[in-house]
Amino acid sequence: MAMNATYRGPQDCPDTIPVFPLPGALLLPRGQMPLNIFEQRYLAMVDDAMRTDRIIGMVQPDAEAGGQGGAPRLYGIGCAGRITQLAETGDGRYLITLTGIARFRVVSELSAMTPYRKVEADFGPFAKDFTARAGEDEVDREGVLRTLRQFVDAMEVEVDWRGVEQAPNEALVNALCMMTPFGVREKQALLEAPDLKSRAEALIALTEIEIARSGDDDGEPTLQ
Repeated sequence: MAMNATYRGPQDCPDTIPVFPLPGALLLPRGQMPLNIFEQRYLAMVDDAMRTDRIIGMVQPDAEAGGQGGAPRLYGIGCAGRITQLAETGDGRYLITLTGIARFRVVSELSAMTPYRKVEADFGPFAKDFTARAGEDEVDREGVLRTLRQFVDAMEVEVDWRGVEQAPNEALVNALCMMTPFGVREKQALLEAPDLKSRAEALIALTEIEIARSGDDDGEPTLQ
């Protein structure tokens, strides 16, 4: 099942959205995130979203900030996505794809009657997210590709280089940010980068740190 919609700016987004708190999960504008939904509360969330605007907010829980009632506090910034694919499995799960729309600031968490969490969301600070490929010309593409090659060599992973070479800068940077094996803080830093150029720079820096750590753990020289 595929669905399409156009979001031209913050005014097209709802003020209240359901959120899926998932550590290590990074969604960025126009990025695609596959999700395997099996918990009853999130099955209900998908059902409700499909009856309305199909929007779900991805936001990381901040375990170090504490929380109330066993629910960890949320980071202050997340990214909303729209359900663009949905398939039901034979064992009661949903396989969905969220396509990123724009980031949002969590104004407040609402006291919801639903089994899942909901927040008041402010998309205003991220109006530029609605413009596809904004700032692509400022990205150090060669730097991103060089760091990716170092990462692939160090971690011994396979990459579709043909797809990488053909990808526009926004798609390349955001896809790499979403798939990197970074921790919660690093993922949040990538999400909160003010623009594509800054996100690419953060991606390069964090990847170089990860490569160096990998070299230290293996007892091998680190890559510079």
